[in-house]
Amino acid sequence: MKRVFAAVAPALVALTMAVPAAAEKLSLSTLSNYLNGLGTVQADFTQTNDDGSRSAGKLTIKRPGRMRLQYGGADDALVLVTGGQVGIFDPGSNEPPQRFPLSQTPLSVILKRNVDLNAAKMVMSHREENGDTIVRAQDPDNPDYGYIDLIFSPTPVLKAWVIHDQGGGTTTVQLTRMTLGGSVSDSSFNIRSEAKRRGTPLD
Repeated sequence: MKRVFAAVAPALVALTMAVPAAAEKLSLSTLSNYLNGLGTVQADFTQTNDDGSRSAGKLTIKRPGRMRLQYGGADDALVLVTGGQVGIFDPGSNEPPQRFPLSQTPLSVILKRNVDLNAAKMVMSHREENGDTIVRAQDPDNPDYGYIDLIFSPTPVLKAWVIHDQGGGTTTVQLTRMTLGGSVSDSSFNIRSEAKRRGTPLD
């Protein structure tokens, strides 16, 4: 389930923006504005783990600070992010969900209320590759928890991310069929309520 935790995040469908010239990387200010303009997002995702194993599911983001990664049906693996916490539900366990501070995953970079990729010590690299803009970023307050590669199409759309965890592993999440907007209840991200529903209540 550690790899499920690493996948936890953000993203998403495009805001309307002009397409830059071919092979021109998008500016950090443009990408920050794009991420800050995202509210509720839903998408399909495919996750590839460091060992080559793959899984798929549905992603829901409600910025700021909330995310749901549903791996299959209602009682399958699930990751919830809310209130600065990450909860990981393992369908093979009778124990309550594992919980971690959101600050311990690089996804905190894009789930915060105000994303500023120009902030000091946040961006480690910023390049163009095959028409995409790739930003490698970390939480400047918690660099020891790893970093994230954010891959944007020229539109821009955040089409994938790669988590590089503190142990040296990588987890890639590719996003498809993204939609922006709509209403999603805060209860969809409630770790305590989900634990109770599954019969593994929190202490």
